[in-house]
Amino acid sequence: MRAIKALQEHAKELVQILPEITVEQRMLFLLTEVGEVAREVLRLSRSADQANADAIKADLGMEMYDVIWNICDLANLLGIDLEQAFAAKIEINKTRKWHP
Repeated sequence: MRAIKALQEHAKELVQILPEITVEQRMLFLLTEVGEVAREVLRLSRSADQANADAIKADLGMEMYDVIWNICDLANLLGIDLEQAFAAKIEINKTRKWHP
């Protein structure tokens, strides 16, 4: 779980050099990044050769980073400790009944 805390701290550091943003604006940025992930997944699904697929996966990884970074910054703006949230949700999922 320390990796989650480290990512959240990284977001805190990076945001210091960015213009101030509202929670609503951060949420919209997050949504645009999710759209970019979807675009890369679509590109990957249409890729015919491995070299091209590898390049798309590299781009996809960068977009996934952007999604995670935006989530971490959103959590920071809202005062949510993601490490605690993950730990609590893991416990809930251990006893959750999953439906097909």
